[in-house]
Amino acid sequence: MSKVIPVTSPHHFTQLLSSSRIVIADCWAEWCGPCKAIAPVYEQLATQLSRPGQITFAKVDTEAQEDIARTYNITALPTFLIFKAGREVKRVRGADPKGLNEAVKQLAAEAGKADEMGEASGSGSGGAGSWTGAPAPRGYEDVTGSVDLLGLDFLNLGGETSDKRVLFEGGKPSSLGMKGKAKEGSKKDWVESDTDEQLMLFVPFQATVKLHSIQFTTFIPVSSEGEDDDEDEAPMRPKTLKLYTNRPHVVGFDEADDTPSTQEITLKPSDWDAKTGTAKVELRFVKFQNISSLVIFVVDGEGEREKTRIDRLRFFGETGEKRAMGKLEKVGDETA
Repeated sequence: MSKVIPVTSPHHFTQLLSSSRIVIADCWAEWCGPCKAIAPVYEQLATQLSRPGQITFAKVDTEAQEDIARTYNITALPTFLIFKAGREVKRVRGADPKGLNEAVKQLAAEAGKADEMGEASGSGSGGAGSWTGAPAPRGYEDVTGSVDLLGLDFLNLGGETSDKRVLFEGGKPSSLGMKGKAKEGSKKDWVESDTDEQLMLFVPFQATVKLHSIQFTTFIPVSSEGEDDDEDEAPMRPKTLKLYTNRPHVVGFDEADDTPSTQEITLKPSDWDAKTGTAKVELRFVKFQNISSLVIFVVDGEGEREKTRIDRLRFFGETGEKRAMGKLEKVGDETA
């Protein structure tokens, strides 16, 4: 299966840049012979190095996506654009396999070193190359990189909390090993509810996915004596969750009460890993096929406090709809 993502619009391209640490974009055209000649090399790099949320390989048909070609001043084909944290850091012009290999593998090595630093604390690891609080379920991959970060919509999000996109960051939570608290002088990299313990999270995906399980990571602040911090503003871990699939937008709290959920989960204290603050939620897989969006309703928290907190969310399953992949594979076959 091809690991290359065909770009379908400028908005789609922006989503890729915001949801992956590194993005490599192959700007090509159907009539371009050199583009087809180097396509197998690009496919091989994608197969070897793709990691959701970390390294993404894309193809931009410059005839179908003229706005993108114009924005990035593409004057020769093929041109490979390489982005890091959403900014272009390098471009390779022409069918230059050696130059492309060197540029891509250098960045991949840098990403690997960053991952090793993130795992130095002894945290769990998944198959995507990003931090996870527990191993990926056998036979499934981390598909968190498929989340459409620009389409996120949360209700009852605390005003002083971090950007909601932080839930899907690839790095380990900053409060890991910090007794659930932020490092001095640093911003919170988690989200909390606002006026009460309930949270409503609308999570759209860039393409349909099949969801097997979700990992929730929450660190509860503790005092120096090791007990839960008893300050009134200290948050709780989520307890009761209701999941709604393929909604076109976020579900209101009143609407949720009248809408049957796809699945309801109650997390027990024993479900949370003491070291990584992570609970694994296995889904009724048959009900989570062809998922384009997921609404997560945090009904209540584990305790009597006023706020709930989530540090990270990770989704595991399979990538679903691949409408344009056949075209890419055909290009490879023709140039073999």
